[in-house]
Amino acid sequence: MPRGHVQDFTTDPVTAATVQLRAAELAQQIGGQWNYLTSCGEAATQTVLHLHGHLVPRAADDGLALPWTHHTREQEPAQ
Repeated sequence: MPRGHVQDFTTDPVTAATVQLRAAELAQQIGGQWNYLTSCGEAATQTVLHLHGHLVPRAADDGLALPWTHHTREQEPAQ
């Protein structure tokens, strides 16, 4: 994990890759299905101004909308 400040994943790609690698290792150890999310900039929902990733456990029909919101996902009509 970074010991110095890294603004976002574009600031230091090697550190960003290392953080994602560690998240992948943890997810593999735990098992299950996951999203790994990180943001770069306010328009991309970055509210904490340092590099961090969200390792989010997922399950079928868990209702988590992406991109992240406080609302559940609406069922989209089949095309």
